[in-house]
Amino acid sequence: MYQLAPNIELLFTEAGDYQDRVRAAAAAGFTAVEMWGPTGVDAPAKPKDLPALKAALQETDTVLTAQLAEPRTQFMIPPWDHSEFYRKLDEGVAIANELDCPRIVVGSGTGFGGWKRQVQLDKLVEIYQKAVAQIEGSGITLVLEAVNIRVDHPGSLLDRTAESAYVARAVDSPFFGILYDLYHSTVEGEDVRAELANAGDLVRYVQIADAPGRGEPGTGAIDWEEALGILRESGYDGPIGLEYYPTTESAASVEYIRRLVSA
Repeated sequence: MYQLAPNIELLFTEAGDYQDRVRAAAAAGFTAVEMWGPTGVDAPAKPKDLPALKAALQETDTVLTAQLAEPRTQFMIPPWDHSEFYRKLDEGVAIANELDCPRIVVGSGTGFGGWKRQVQLDKLVEIYQKAVAQIEGSGITLVLEAVNIRVDHPGSLLDRTAESAYVARAVDSPFFGILYDLYHSTVEGEDVRAELANAGDLVRYVQIADAPGRGEPGTGAIDWEEALGILRESGYDGPIGLEYYPTTESAASVEYIRRLVSA
């Protein structure tokens, strides 16, 4: 059975602050959660209370499965100066280790119209080979996410699962893989079975939401019984992040996918 991890940016917001959302998720029977950036979108004015978040995770015996890199990876190739990403990466790794979070989610940022696509992908390989070398020994795995450009992330360079797999294979590290987001993949019109047949060995994390609308599973057109079956056939047995905008109260919104996973 898959371990489901509600995203505490989007789910259980009824409970209050982030640490309270962890407690609410645990009270609803979850053993894991995920989040976006470790300091939060309101930092520095109102950053996440990381000590309180850690206390809530420990108190409820809840695992934090993933957090985003800060700043959210926004490479434009060129310019060549990515020093802020590398500087903040060390801070992110320190926070991840403090919270016992094994994964940091990274991306590609926007593309550059004057460069061939292959050249840009190869530049991403260089960037992430350097990043993996920088955090060697930390135990943290970087997971590269391809996102849809049709609805949510227009202008992003990396929008195809196969291209994220290309970068991951070229980086060639056990501490670098891909995040397969079934929602983004579906919005881009990809065939889930074909994509996982090609990239399944590189998948280190999975996120889901229904499409269209990015609501909870069961509110869109995705056949979730089939999708979960394909995911299982691909060999993935890690946690699944619930990164969706609930259309109802959080605990109610997870009932359908929890029943499918438990079955």
